[in-house]
Amino acid sequence: MAHRTRGPGAQHEQRRNEIADAVLAIVADRGLAAVSQTAVAAQAGVSPGRVQHYFPAKQKLIEAAFERGNALSSTRIATKTTANGTDAGPRGVLTVVLTELIPYDAVTRAHLRVRQSFTAAALADDAIADRLRDDYARLHTRLAELLRQDQAAGRLRPGVEPDQEAVTLVALAEGLAYYVLIGVYPADAARDRLHTAISGLYR
Repeated sequence: MAHRTRGPGAQHEQRRNEIADAVLAIVADRGLAAVSQTAVAAQAGVSPGRVQHYFPAKQKLIEAAFERGNALSSTRIATKTTANGTDAGPRGVLTVVLTELIPYDAVTRAHLRVRQSFTAAALADDAIADRLRDDYARLHTRLAELLRQDQAAGRLRPGVEPDQEAVTLVALAEGLAYYVLIGVYPADAARDRLHTAISGLYR
């Protein structure tokens, strides 16, 4: 659905984004447990009533931050894969998309903390689980198609199954991201491990 650029709808979306950005800022600074309507209102510079109007429950704030983080991530991916007006190619896009799942600064750390929390919530909430299954299906399909493009060009090793490898790579990236977020594994090492896994698919 296209975003509105003017009128009441655009103002509504801008306010929602500002509140979602405040959630991400709080998560980056103090963690997910610090998120509340009062804290978000203070961070966003609006009244608690305004926050409650748009997001009547904390879970809705987390959902909004999840969506906002994904949108900002998509923008970063688009920027990186078209840098200097050049096309990154299937492997380049694949690498950027997967690397974006591992935190590398305060912004991505906040987004991925929210993402991991949202994923954990899916264990007890069927509606969230349904939504995430759809999100993962789209992501796996996108990555598998990138692998198929390089397979058709003869760049992949023999025997590589794009659909299976897409799932494996996402699972690896998100597992490494979790390790990074809780301090088990350094971010640089996690990215290197992911790059090694990607390289292993290619000739």
